[in-house]
Amino acid sequence: MHTHPDPAHPPSTPSGHAPRAASAGLVLGALGVVFGDIGTSPLYTFDTCLRHHHLAVNTGNIFGVVSLLFWSLTLVVSVKYVALLMNADNRGEGGIMALMTLLPARFRTAREGRIGFVSLLVIAGAALLFGDGVITPAISVLSAMEGLVVARADLQPYVVPLTIGILVGLFAVQRRGTGALGAWFGPLMVVWFLCIGGLGLWSSLLYPGIWVALLPQYGLAYFGAHGLPGAAILGSVVLAVTGGEALYADMGHFGRRPIRIAWFAIAYPCLVFSYVGQGALVLARPDAVSSPFFSQVPNGPWTFALVGLAAAATVIASQGLISAVFSLTHQALRLGYLPRTLVQHTSTEMEGQIYVPFANWALAVACVGLVLVFQQSERLASAFGLAVSGTMGITSVVFYFVTRENWRWPLWKSGAVLVLLLGLDVPFFLATCLKFFDGGYLPFALGAFLFLVMTTFFAGRSLLNQHLVETSGELEPFLGELTSLRPRRLAGLGVAMTAAGTGAPPVLVRMLRRFEALHENVFLLTATTESTPWVEPADRLQVQPLGQGLYRVIVRYGYMEDPVVPSAVLHAIRMAGLDVASDQVVYVLGRETFMETNRGRMSAWRERLFALLLRNAADPTLYFRLPPGQVVEIGARVDL
Repeated sequence: MHTHPDPAHPPSTPSGHAPRAASAGLVLGALGVVFGDIGTSPLYTFDTCLRHHHLAVNTGNIFGVVSLLFWSLTLVVSVKYVALLMNADNRGEGGIMALMTLLPARFRTAREGRIGFVSLLVIAGAALLFGDGVITPAISVLSAMEGLVVARADLQPYVVPLTIGILVGLFAVQRRGTGALGAWFGPLMVVWFLCIGGLGLWSSLLYPGIWVALLPQYGLAYFGAHGLPGAAILGSVVLAVTGGEALYADMGHFGRRPIRIAWFAIAYPCLVFSYVGQGALVLARPDAVSSPFFSQVPNGPWTFALVGLAAAATVIASQGLISAVFSLTHQALRLGYLPRTLVQHTSTEMEGQIYVPFANWALAVACVGLVLVFQQSERLASAFGLAVSGTMGITSVVFYFVTRENWRWPLWKSGAVLVLLLGLDVPFFLATCLKFFDGGYLPFALGAFLFLVMTTFFAGRSLLNQHLVETSGELEPFLGELTSLRPRRLAGLGVAMTAAGTGAPPVLVRMLRRFEALHENVFLLTATTESTPWVEPADRLQVQPLGQGLYRVIVRYGYMEDPVVPSAVLHAIRMAGLDVASDQVVYVLGRETFMETNRGRMSAWRERLFALLLRNAADPTLYFRLPPGQVVEIGARVDL
């Protein structure tokens, strides 16, 4: 067996793919893309806490809400995500799926179509985060446009059309890539954070005593005053931290250190100032309770200016979730949870910066639909939080397994951290469940649908691969059959693509028996996806001679890489010492048609769903970058 570096795929940087240095550009880009969601939460969070729960404006309630918001930001975002979870990366990639890929293979594989417990948790968490990705752009932009009504009530009819126009424009520019967008969004977000922080500090002068609300006893006193029903407010407080999961998933776009610097130096203090300022303003001017954020500036031109800045910021807010959805989609399809789809890399320097057209426009349609159905951000707020709070809890559980299996923490230490994290996540989740019938069912329903899609495709793909392994003949009998049949040997090289890395591929057996012909040189090529985001060049390719002109070729890709098979084949030709030109290579693919009966190991309805998903997957010719004129497909009927 031979291994050799692949010049077509240069080595990754030591941290995976994000440069080590936290340059000002990366910090600025991270501020623009990663913190948009959490950075625009002050537009609607404080307002929702007061109005949705019909709280009287008094020091007990306002101090309690400000305290809960401050400690939620501190414990959930600063401690859980920025300080703790961002240490659990897979060579620079973050997010719940990257977290799972750190675990041993037994936690990820499916046997007989059955999926392991941890894999089910991760699929559920990713599906819920997709649901959150639909709501964030809609509620963010809609809440900003509603500021127009604060300035002039007669502008109400223009709120929804303007929101839809902005959303369509946002999704239309996604193909430019997160790096290019971050270069534009970063400076705008600096202005936004300085603006909300400055307004908050100025407003706090109206009621200087508000600063003592940062003490934890005021948050506890709120629950003491309102009892168990008061816990429902956590369903609104969670809106302040909904960007935490996206922050973790976006880590591969900019790197750990730039994100941490941007958070602690700018985003975190400005968010605290904003919430404190809104609390002070409401205590000093109870009439501001209808719109505490926009009431921080004088009515008139200043309101329009703040609405314009907020609109720009909410466009950026949407970017964080959109980028996170791109990353999750790419990871999911490379790990076998979703069918193949087109992925475009948008940066030559940062390999994690990608654009997924199908995910982009599916999100666009869903976001516009939500705006048309709900019309108001206050109604959308009821649907917000359930999905992301569920994902936050699942992430904590998977992180526990990582600390035990990978970091080798003792049980008491891992257990203590799990109890701490779930102590933050579970109350939020239970509180958001109270909003289920007020709109929380929407992200849940979307998440449930995606969960069904991903589990069905993963189970079906596992059964199909298992079927291919089972129907692959043993290599020695195949070589013997090759000797006895003495087939006509065709000039050039045949590349039989197979998921099984052992035996004789069924597609090759069918070709031999049907046509009694075979190329004089044949590669049995298997392209595998590893549990790391990037594969080192030295580990990329293996070539093993099998005799009679056959070679076993294994090509390894990371789950954040796109498989470019022709370049690997050309390299394998050189390694095998063959004299074959690129136009003499023929790629032989198997195409399975599913019988969709109850006789197999997968029920008929799930087999139909799997068949539908597989039919709508990206053409393997395009996915593997094969030259179309050199591809031959041989079909077979399969019952899973």
